[in-house]
Amino acid sequence: MSRTTNLSRPIIEALYSEALMLADDVRAVFALGAREPEPGEDTRARLALSTEGLKTTTRMMHILAWLLNQRAYFSGELSENQVRRHSALPADRPADPEALAALEPETRALIGETEKLHERIARLDEAWRGGFEMASPARAIHSRLQRRLGDLG
Repeated sequence: MSRTTNLSRPIIEALYSEALMLADDVRAVFALGAREPEPGEDTRARLALSTEGLKTTTRMMHILAWLLNQRAYFSGELSENQVRRHSALPADRPADPEALAALEPETRALIGETEKLHERIARLDEAWRGGFEMASPARAIHSRLQRRLGDLG
C-alpha cells in the first residue's frame, strides 16, 4: 500500500461525506435531549445525554469546519497559507466514562464513532502540517508515547 504524501480532493470529499452522515445521526440522537423530561425519567441519563451531546456535536462541528476549510483550499477559495495558519483541528474532549455508562449502547457507539473520526482527522491534520515527513518507526513510536504520556498529565 502506498503512503499518502499530501491531502487530495478525493480524500477530503470521502471524509466530508462520512462526516455529514455521522453529523446527521448525531443530530437525530441528541435532538431528543432538547425535549421536556417525562415524569420519572432518570435525571442522570438526561444530564449525560445533554453533556455528551454537547461534546459530540462540538466535535462534529470542528471536524466539519476543518473539512470545509480543506474543501475551500481545493476550490481555490483559501490559500495554503490561510489554511495552515487559521484552520488547525482543535483538540478533542473525550467522553466521560461515567456519563457514557448512563447512555444507551447505540448512543455510546455513536459517540465512539465521532471520537474515532476526530482521531483520524487529527492524524491527517498533524501529518499535513508536518509535510507528511516520513519519520523512522522508532521515532514515530517515541512521538506517540510522548503524546500519550502528555495526555495523561
